[in-house]
Amino acid sequence: MTPAERTAPSTSPKASGSAKAAAGRAADGAGRPQRQGVDSVPRRVRLTLARVDPWSVTKLSFLLSVAVGIALVVATGVVWAVLDGMGVFSDLDGLLRDVVGDEVDLNLLDYVGFGRVISLATVIAVVDVVLLTALSTLAAFLYNVCAALVGGLHVTLSDD
Repeated sequence: MTPAERTAPSTSPKASGSAKAAAGRAADGAGRPQRQGVDSVPRRVRLTLARVDPWSVTKLSFLLSVAVGIALVVATGVVWAVLDGMGVFSDLDGLLRDVVGDEVDLNLLDYVGFGRVISLATVIAVVDVVLLTALSTLAAFLYNVCAALVGGLHVTLSDD
């Protein structure tokens, strides 16, 4: 209890509630009602992002690029399975046999088989992890240089 609440007379529960509200407004000084200790007007804070730690950017970008790489491999497998289930590869193989002729032994699944497609997606995912990690770390260093020159990124935060 605040000192204003201790000295306020209370005759009934309804009167004590209004006395507490009046004491809260008097203690606030501006006449604003309070919501359980929180001002009804949201606070705004203006901050500047002056520097980014390159090591933390490296760690975060590595983890995010690993997640993107895993998603790439899984999505490739799903798309390949859907296309194979719909018979796209067998239809394309039949079309190639009609165009080229039967004298040439050409099988489309020798080139776009599941193993080859997943292997290629895995190689692309590994290259993606290395490139995204290196590029984001370089971007952090460049941001720090630019922020030293112009002052950084200004952000306004609010507790709505």
